[in-house]
Amino acid sequence: MGCGKKDDVLGTSSCVCEVVRAIKDIQDNAEDNCECETNCFSEPLGSLVSPTKRHKADTRVFTLKTADGSPFHAFFRGDDCACVSIFFRVEEVFDNCCAVLRVLAPIKRTEHGRETLDIVGHKGIDLGKICELDGFRRTSDCITVDLKCFCAVQCIADVDLDICD
Repeated sequence: MGCGKKDDVLGTSSCVCEVVRAIKDIQDNAEDNCECETNCFSEPLGSLVSPTKRHKADTRVFTLKTADGSPFHAFFRGDDCACVSIFFRVEEVFDNCCAVLRVLAPIKRTEHGRETLDIVGHKGIDLGKICELDGFRRTSDCITVDLKCFCAVQCIADVDLDICD
């Protein structure tokens, strides 16, 4: 099922699946020294950092939206906040549009340095808190998802999380 509709009998992929596959290919072909718009198909990796100059990047950060338009979220361990994120890095795409996604911790700047941004409010995820976002940190938490269950994907930024180091 994709966005509340039955899958095509021929088993065609969803557009979210194709975008996530493209993000994975772009990440896999990233150059160590990279030189736009936030189009998920922009190449090479690093293009989403600046429209005039590319930077080293190993991750294209993205969010997924469910059928009702709300952001998909997952949990991660290790912080004293609610440990919920809507930001992901694709690690692997396999079979019929299944994917392993690494949960990325949202980061904000404070007077004490950088810390995890708690995006949980009284009624769930508080999207207003996303305005405080200043970056991302990799976590060791991954989630396996069926990409056909999502209606939209939005690319946020190309960042260097030292995934390959």
